[in-house]
Amino acid sequence: MQETEVTVRFCETDALGHINNTSYFIYLEEARLTFFKSLGYSMDIEDWKFIIASTKCDFKSQGYFNQTLTIKTVVSRIGTKSFQLDHVISCAQTKDVIAEGNAVIVYYDFENQTSAEIPQPLREGLERSLQQTIK
Repeated sequence: MQETEVTVRFCETDALGHINNTSYFIYLEEARLTFFKSLGYSMDIEDWKFIIASTKCDFKSQGYFNQTLTIKTVVSRIGTKSFQLDHVISCAQTKDVIAEGNAVIVYYDFENQTSAEIPQPLREGLERSLQQTIK
């Protein structure tokens, strides 16, 4: 399981004083990038291999400015050309779950503009992180 921490900035909140719903997708992206780095993938856009096919976020409770959030990330499914990451966002101070989300990620050949089979080294890294749920 990969863990990422973020601190909620003022600009990520809305007029009601809590985290704006769109900000959660930024946090999930941050967690995905941390996950890819943990597998040895650079953030070089000239050599990027992934696209998002689907993403969602379910809101469980409110988050607020200046809270530290912990995002736990696991692999929940591995296919031939895609895999799914599941995320749980919680308040680091209280451990309360604030949101849960996931993303289906496709291994992609940008030169040929088509999906591609997940290479064995990536598959092995994904399998090391494969879990059905986040504990």
